[in-house]
Formats: sequence, structure tokens, C-alpha cells
Amino acid sequence: MTVVQLPTPAGSIESYSVGSPTAFPHHPVGDLPRVAYSAVHVVADPMADVDPWGQIAIDWDGTLAYRRYLWGLGLGVAEAMDTAQRGMGLDWPTALELIRRSVAEARDHGPGARIACGAGTDHLPPRSDLSINEVIDAYETQCAAVEDAGGHIILMASRALAACARGADDYAAVYDRILSQVRAPVIIHWLGEMFDPALAGYWGHDDHWQAMEVCLDVVRRNADKIDGIKISLLSAEKEIAMRRRLPNDVRMYTGDDFNYAELIAGDDQGYSDALLGIFDAIAPAASAALQAMGEGDMARYHAYLAPTVALSRHIFQAPTRYYKTGLVFMSYLNGHQDHFTMLGGQQSARSALHLAELFRLADCAGLLLEPDLAARRMTAVMRVHGVEG
Repeated sequence: MTVVQLPTPAGSIESYSVGSPTAFPHHPVGDLPRVAYSAVHVVADPMADVDPWGQIAIDWDGTLAYRRYLWGLGLGVAEAMDTAQRGMGLDWPTALELIRRSVAEARDHGPGARIACGAGTDHLPPRSDLSINEVIDAYETQCAAVEDAGGHIILMASRALAACARGADDYAAVYDRILSQVRAPVIIHWLGEMFDPALAGYWGHDDHWQAMEVCLDVVRRNADKIDGIKISLLSAEKEIAMRRRLPNDVRMYTGDDFNYAELIAGDDQGYSDALLGIFDAIAPAASAALQAMGEGDMARYHAYLAPTVALSRHIFQAPTRYYKTGLVFMSYLNGHQDHFTMLGGQQSARSALHLAELFRLADCAGLLLEPDLAARRMTAVMRVHGVEG
């Protein structure tokens, strides 16, 4: 049995025994019963001679290899989203290069490699004196670039729009204009302020229920240009209420990393598809659960996903915007990359205690796929934090 020394909230160090991983089935046959995108991280290049807080260095081979891994599990890739540190370490020129490389990789991988790509306004610094036309121009630039690359658009929330909009009418004007021009139906992403404080008051209201009315009006007017909407408000109640009011052909993509298992399962009035950051970390369990659902075995669906919820809630705990640290740490523990380094130095955004509890919860969920490797890497990280046996 493998033992790791981990810190505890009481200030002591415990000898933690690592269990065995779950034998998740791989390589799904046929389509999964839900559209399931993983919002996926990028792999930084730790050997590049750059300022790690202010300059970007990406390991392109490692980054694309992880996308191939997800496609092999039957999951789609949501590219260049906030999970990839978009606007929080990843700038627009590098995001566009990432989109181009990933779309080409999906094309080479085969017809089952689903990919959608974030288009926003992050090359436009958010200021209160911006005009709405400047925001529209920024959206048009990125949407055109994604379409020219062959990508399916995820219309990301705009910090610039949140900074300069004077009310709900400004949001409606921007979204109506952009949606009137897109070549194919898009996914709209409503990202809550718990993920990005700069997006507080999106859709012109601080109250989410009032904001929902504005968003629903936009969706109804432009339903033929909308594949679906992803909401990331960490509220099952709000997602279900909105889901029940969407036009028939518009999907709800859950972005709720706290309640995804029940939202994807659905109820007698509908269900949510998935576009989730946590699928980056729990990909084997997510794939296996959706395979079980497709076979009509909901007990096995819940058996695979239920243990991952506590892990997800821990990774996405406040400050929620630092969830990306946990996703990259899981990738490191499971051998998908050989270092725990992130753009912007964000590997430092979570404490040793947070990482230790993540390790325990990942083990309980059966997601430490190579326990000996995970234990060695956890031990190395803990030693850097002064935790010795």
C-alpha cells in the first residue's frame, strides 16, 4: 500500500494510504446520450526562459496530446475558454493560435472529435468609456477568426461589455448584432461573477433572475442562430428554471461544477447537456458515466459520478476563479504532464492544505489512475511546502 505524508487542518501531518483506482471503461462505442464538452486547460512550458507571471510559453505537444486523450474518451473539447486561463494568463493572439492548432488536430483525429472555440472581446481592455460599437467590433474580430479557422463559436461573456454597458438594452444590442452575422449556430456562455468578478451585473442586472429575463429575450429572438446556452452560476435551481423556458431547439449546457450529475441526468421535463471545466479533471469518470446512461444503467451512471462531486466542489471552492490550479494539478498527478507549472504562475494560487484535500478526494473518487506515480508527485509537491515524513 502506498503512503503519502499530508498536512491536516489541525496543523499536523498524517500518513495517508492511497487506495486503488476505479476501473473505468474506455473507448465508448457510438454516440454518448448527451453532448459533452470538456473545457480544457493548456500545458505550460516550464523550460521556457520567460517571465512566468507576464509572458506566455505553451507546451504545444503536451497541450494537443491532452485534447486527443479527451476525444478518445468520447468527450468534446471546449477550446480557449476560461479553463485555458483565457484573459487570466492566455492572451488573444495565443488563444487564436491555440484554436487553429486544436481545430486542425480535431480534423486529423477524425469525425468524432467535437470542438467548439471561445470568441470574446479580451483583446479590448475593459473601460467604462468604451462605446458599444467598439465592443461589437471586438466580438466581430474574434468571431470571424474562429469561423475562418473552422471552429464552432462559443460566444464568451465580455468584460468590456460589463464595464461599459449602461443597461440591459446595451447587452441586447450587442448580442443581436453579433448573432445576426454568425455563419452557424453558436453556444452563448453566461459566466457568473463567482468565476470572474469583472462580470458582475451581466445582462444589465445584479439579480440573476432579472438578468435571466434579458438573456432569454435575446435567445428567443435569435433562436435559429443559437445551438445552446451554457450558464455558470453554480445554482441548479436557476439552471433548471431557465432550461424549462428555452425554445425547443436550444440546448442548455450545464456549467454548474457543483450540481452537474443531477442536471445532466435531468428530470421528466428535460435535461442539460454539458460544457464543464470539471470534465477536464474527471474525464474517465464522466465518459464512463455517460456510457452507462446510454446503456440505460442510471445506477452505474450515479455510481461513477457521485464520488466526483465532492472533488469538484473542492476544486471550485471560493475564490472560484482559481479552480484551474486544481485541474492542472490533477493532470500532473495522473501523468498527463510532467510538471505542475501554469501560465501566470497560478500553480501558487492554492495552498498546500487545499492540494492535500484534493488528493484525498481524488483518491476517494478512484481518479488517481496510477497511484504510485500520483504518490511520488504528491510527495514532491508537499516537500516544496515543507511537509516531510
